[in-house]
Amino acid sequence: MVRRSAKSIFGTLLPALIFAGCSPNTQTGAFGLSTTTLTLHGNPLNVEVADTPQSLSTGLMFRSSMPEDHGMLFMLGSAEHASFWMKNTKIPLSIAYIDGKGIVREEHDMEPFDERTTSSSSDDIVYALEVNQGWFQRHHIDPGVKVEGIPR
Repeated sequence: MVRRSAKSIFGTLLPALIFAGCSPNTQTGAFGLSTTTLTLHGNPLNVEVADTPQSLSTGLMFRSSMPEDHGMLFMLGSAEHASFWMKNTKIPLSIAYIDGKGIVREEHDMEPFDERTTSSSSDDIVYALEVNQGWFQRHHIDPGVKVEGIPR
């Protein structure tokens, strides 16, 4: 779950409303969020897209599991430092902070129910991608890898 200020939430909501539905690969998933498939270093990843204030703040909270090649893409809206926490999140996750060009800038592991923030050291983060913990390592996804298929 992302921690955001009201100003940055508005900055996210406006572009999300403008570009909602622009991606031809976007569908609606079981939790009511749009879904799409990203590709990282040749590896397909099915993601739910968090692009509303509600979905950005709830994230993967309260879920007891997530399929292996699934995740959640957070559309943060503008380049900034990003901070996430694991409040009410039951599954261990890894997070990648991604810049506006779709390049993975950094990765972090996060533990269930940990309310300490995991902040980016980069200040140009536009997207965050949460996956099952270790997915990036298992698929050789390191900083510098391009994420293909991000909805614009």
